[in-house]
Amino acid sequence: MGMTITEKILAAHAGLDTVGPGDLIQARVDMALANDITAPLAIKVFHEIGRDHVFDRDRVALVPDHFVPNKDILSAQQAKIIRDFSREYGIKYFFEVGEMGIEHVILPEKGIVIPGDLVIGADSHTCTYGALGAFSTGVGSTDLGVTMATGEIWLKVPPSIMVRYEGGLQPWVGGKDLILYLLGRIGVEGANYRALEFTGPVIETLSMDNRLTMANMAVEGGAKNGVFEPDDITASYMEGRSARTPVYYQSDGDAVYEKELILDAEQIMPQVAFPHSPDNVRPVSEATHIVPDQVFIGSCTNGRMEDLRLAASVLKGKRVAKGLRMIVIPGSQYIYKQSIQEGIIEAFLDSGATIGPPTCGPCLGGHMGVLAEGEKCVSTSNRNFIGRMGHPQSEVYLVNPAIAAATAVLGRIGTPDEI
Repeated sequence: MGMTITEKILAAHAGLDTVGPGDLIQARVDMALANDITAPLAIKVFHEIGRDHVFDRDRVALVPDHFVPNKDILSAQQAKIIRDFSREYGIKYFFEVGEMGIEHVILPEKGIVIPGDLVIGADSHTCTYGALGAFSTGVGSTDLGVTMATGEIWLKVPPSIMVRYEGGLQPWVGGKDLILYLLGRIGVEGANYRALEFTGPVIETLSMDNRLTMANMAVEGGAKNGVFEPDDITASYMEGRSARTPVYYQSDGDAVYEKELILDAEQIMPQVAFPHSPDNVRPVSEATHIVPDQVFIGSCTNGRMEDLRLAASVLKGKRVAKGLRMIVIPGSQYIYKQSIQEGIIEAFLDSGATIGPPTCGPCLGGHMGVLAEGEKCVSTSNRNFIGRMGHPQSEVYLVNPAIAAATAVLGRIGTPDEI
C-alpha cells in the first residue's frame, strides 16, 4: 500500500520502509527551532539533561523575534539567555538584531529549511515549512530541549486529509482566503492531529509566498502539519538558497487518506475571520460595516515580499483614513531592504502608515501595536482569540493584505475595487 508525502518523510527519518497512521516512531531531526519566548525553557531542560554540546550546532536555529528589539527588562533577559547559549555552544543559526526577522519567514528565505526535512520547533506555526514539502510541526519547549540534546524526537504518524482546490481564483483572493475558507468549513478542531495535504489545480499555480501562508495556518485547524508536494515552483524557489540537497517526496497514487475535501475556488471570495476564532469566517461583503481603529500588515502569515507588494499596490497614491492607524512590519531584513529598493516602503509612508523593524510585533499582543479596551484591529496575522493582540475586550479581524490595505483607505473593511 502506498504512502502519503507526510508518511514518506517520517518513514525516511525513522529509518523505516513504511509507516502508517498511529505508528509511534523515533525520528531524527534536520532542524530544531526556538524563539525568545520558548528557547529559555528549552535551554533549561537541555542543561538539566547534562549534555555539554547540542546534537549538531548547524541544525539548531534560535531566533529572537517576538519581543525584539527588547520592549522591557524581562524580554531583554530572555534574549540574553539565548544569545549567551548560542555563543557558548557555537549555534550557527542565531540571528541578532540587525540580521534577524520572523523565524518562519527567514528560515525558508535563507534556505535553512529545505524540501524533505523534518523540522521541530517550539512554536505552533512551525508547520509553515510544509509549503516546501517538508514535515514540520510545533512542540513544547521541554521536547525541544531534549531534541537539541539528542537530535531525535518521538512522533505519532498522523492520518492525512487531502484538501483539493479546484477551479480558479477570484479577484483579490490568495492563500490567506483559501485557508480561512477551509477553516470555516472544518472548524478549529476539524483536523486535530491530522496532516492537511493541499493539492489541486489552484494549488499547482499558487506562488510560494501564498503556500507558506496556507501551511502556516494549518495549525489553526488543529493539524499536526500542513504540506504541499514540491514541484517546479518549489524548485525555482529553492534555486541557490541552500548548500544542502533537497529531497522531493510525492504521495503515491494508492496512498490512503482519512478523508478528501474538494473545494471550488470559484466560490471563494476574500474572507474575513470575525472575533474570536479563525474559523468564524464570512465573505468580505458581510463585513463592510466593521470600522477598525488599527490595521496591521505583517506576521509570519503575511509579512512576505508578495504580501507587501500587494498591499502597497492598493495603497499607492492614497491616504490612510483619518482616525485610523496603520502598522506595517516586514518579515525580514531582506524583505525590508527589497521593499525600500522597490519603493514599497515609500508608498506606505506616503499613505500615512508607520513601519516597524522585522519582528512579530503586535501579532501576539507583545508590543508595537497592542490594542486597548474596545478597539478593533484588521490584521493579516493568523489568530484572533480573545486578548490575542491586547485587551481582552478588543477585537481582531483576519484578512489578506489587499483587504487590509483597502480597509486602511476606506476606514472600514472593504475591497480594493471600492477605491
